[in-house]
Amino acid sequence: MVIRKISKASGTIKVPGDKSISHRAVILGALAGGSTEITGFLQGADCLSTIDCFRNMGIDIDVNGENVTVHGNGLNGLKAPEQMLYTGNSGTTTRLLCGILSGQTFDSSITGDASIQKRPMKRVTEPLSLMGAKIKNDYCPLYIQGSSLHGINYTMPVASAQVKTAIILASLYADGETVIHEIEKSRDHTELMLSAMGADIHTDGLDIHIKKTGLLEPVNVDVPGDISSAAFFMVLGLIMPNSKITVTNVGVNPTRTGIIDVLHDMGANIKLENLRSSAGESVADITVSSSALHGTTISGDIIPRLIDELPIIAVAAVFADGQTVIKDAEELKVKETNRIRAVVDELSKCGVDITETDDGMIINGGKNIHGADFKTYGDHRMAMSLTVLAQLANGECTLDDSDCACVSYPSFFEDFYKLGN
Repeated sequence: MVIRKISKASGTIKVPGDKSISHRAVILGALAGGSTEITGFLQGADCLSTIDCFRNMGIDIDVNGENVTVHGNGLNGLKAPEQMLYTGNSGTTTRLLCGILSGQTFDSSITGDASIQKRPMKRVTEPLSLMGAKIKNDYCPLYIQGSSLHGINYTMPVASAQVKTAIILASLYADGETVIHEIEKSRDHTELMLSAMGADIHTDGLDIHIKKTGLLEPVNVDVPGDISSAAFFMVLGLIMPNSKITVTNVGVNPTRTGIIDVLHDMGANIKLENLRSSAGESVADITVSSSALHGTTISGDIIPRLIDELPIIAVAAVFADGQTVIKDAEELKVKETNRIRAVVDELSKCGVDITETDDGMIINGGKNIHGADFKTYGDHRMAMSLTVLAQLANGECTLDDSDCACVSYPSFFEDFYKLGN
């Protein structure tokens, strides 16, 4: 696909619902004792994979556009799937299912697409095995024998919301208390939602305490816009001359707003307006306008708060004066692709001065870039980041696979080009 260019980006946009919250609303709704009404649900491929998996375990789920009703059967109401559960490209679905299925009375198996079959699952299966789970293989397909689980005291080796949530979900079925010690705070959507549903869960600083739960009360979930999707328009509005973009109804949970902090540090003109709360989640409208950006260093405990946004942050760094250093981001190597190498390889194609490091990259910005034929690696965030990058390239840019954006943002290109009109 040839990436069409726009001369400026102005207007108001509403991005699709938060992917992490959409997943969790379906998962926890399926385990609740009653019906959960979800509005603003993300109809991306990953979240639809979660719906398919729970339908295959006997959960009735009604889908009407962004409105979804999950008819939960309670914590012990799942049925043995008649076939291997297929999670598509969704690492979240795969890893979180491991936690739930480990504590069932039936056996099950999980697989996904070619990308998922290359993504490491040991980081999840290892702590679950300490709880008594019996999971065969460290990569998909995974074979899970339903087992009696017990609580553990576990220190997270890396900051990962997926791993943490898998343990939390298993703990709902485990005898005794589970205590999870985070080394850095990762997104806490699961803890917030479970607390609202009456689970025996509480946090104390970086420690999370969970006990076996008898009943989860259904709650209605209004899913805010995904800040990971808003990020592409935030950077677009900052780097394009004479541009101003407002993204409405965006989730600004403090565990997810690292990109706002970093862009502020780079000199971005960003305003958060109409701040409010919805079902325990902070929500705001975000307005950005063209800004003179400068380089910065991104490292340490902010990384888990912006791990999914690092590809588009790298694009912002291309158009910032000076050097940007991204460190402590080894987690990028085990996403849909090795995002460190992918970002470095693709940005290098158009003349960006960028160097790969063991845990990140170094970008020397402020230079002109030229057109290139980009490879997405089937990674939705690469496709959207490269589309933003191409807007300021001299010459034609192409994408080998634009459809992969549908994983998290099915209407991305339609929304993108509306801003240029």
